[in-house]
Amino acid sequence: MLTGELKKSGLFLFAGASALALFVSAVPAANAQYVTKQEFDAYKKSQPEVTWKGAPRISSEDGKFQFKVRGRLNVDYDGIDQDESITGDPDVSSVELRRARIGVEGVVFYDVAYKFEVDFAGDNTSVKDAYLRYTGLPVDITIGNFKPYNSLDELISGNYITFMERAAFVEAFRLDRLIGLGLSYDENKHWTLSAGVFATTPEGDQTEFYEDGTTFSSRLTVAPINEKGKVVHLGASVRQRDAAGDPRNDAENLFRYRARGADLHLADRFIATPYIGESDTFWGLEGAVVLGSFSLQGEYSQNRVEVAPGIANADPTYTGWYVGANWFLTGESRPYKNGVFGRVKVKDPVFDGSGGWGAWQIAGRYDVLDLSDQADKITAGGVVTCSACGEQVTWLLGVNWHLNDYTRLMLNVNQSEIDGGVNDGAEITGVGMRAQVDW
Repeated sequence: MLTGELKKSGLFLFAGASALALFVSAVPAANAQYVTKQEFDAYKKSQPEVTWKGAPRISSEDGKFQFKVRGRLNVDYDGIDQDESITGDPDVSSVELRRARIGVEGVVFYDVAYKFEVDFAGDNTSVKDAYLRYTGLPVDITIGNFKPYNSLDELISGNYITFMERAAFVEAFRLDRLIGLGLSYDENKHWTLSAGVFATTPEGDQTEFYEDGTTFSSRLTVAPINEKGKVVHLGASVRQRDAAGDPRNDAENLFRYRARGADLHLADRFIATPYIGESDTFWGLEGAVVLGSFSLQGEYSQNRVEVAPGIANADPTYTGWYVGANWFLTGESRPYKNGVFGRVKVKDPVFDGSGGWGAWQIAGRYDVLDLSDQADKITAGGVVTCSACGEQVTWLLGVNWHLNDYTRLMLNVNQSEIDGGVNDGAEITGVGMRAQVDW
């Protein structure tokens, strides 16, 4: 009897297992008529790809669309001896958020690139890069708020410059972002050509659009040698601009020229002109050489100023120039593309107890800004006094520690000597430190 029951149970289990197998095998057969391989491939192709480049970059597989959150943070300390016995300005010992930016960049339908970035450092929120760029032609077309085409030091991103601040003439001649339209060609690895027309007043200072002056800018670069670890760069640029509004009604619409001591952002300005320029013409020459881990970079610039009638009986020419050298002790090299230098690729990054050294860079620069031309004529022949017009010569020594491609610590030791004007003979000495990350 027991044997009979076992046989019945076995038959029952066998029948159940067979039915389950038939059901399971039927499921994919039924689904196969709704999900074909082509449909699955199309579905997969429609899903965004995510890559990591400092921050997540999302893109469609076909490359039509890209999107990335971008930003940077610079935390600085400046300690500056401002030679108070001569200048009357107290010493500085302070920290600041030099840059605190967040923004987005991306591509729409292959050929339209965009970038929008806001800086929250300081007392005011300011828009930095904010533009659209059409790349579907041999010549790129850019419209929005961006940098005019002048000066190698200015056009290198603040993330990649060797020292904490750019050369003094960049601030003095106000090479900064403007709203405008630009055309640029950079498809050839050996040369670039750019030109644009802009408003004269920076976006953050504008009140009404019709008050803006006009700025024209153009730049040509040539790199007869452009290989990995070996670069020769030559360049020239020009800018012509007219003051905004009617200077007869508001003298502050005129241009003035000034720069901070010791090439540090929290220093006061010890050479400066009054508001005098009705228009000016800037031109500059650039040169750079990269030989493996060693590189040289320098620029020379002049700014010819047309002084507004009744302000002064002089048209001065101001000059600025610098020459600098840097060396990576750990063997890295400055990468070069499209007429500027870019992000350093760290060979042995510091991460997660890896014991990596990162990249160590030492650098020096000699920086000169001369605002003394015809200072006596401006003072004697007009309604303004050029009491602080003079020359500033600055020595800088720097050490940079790149922990990885996106993070670095910076140390600058700088000294400026002032010649001429009310601050004649002053020596401004400073130490600057920065912790930087960008993504």
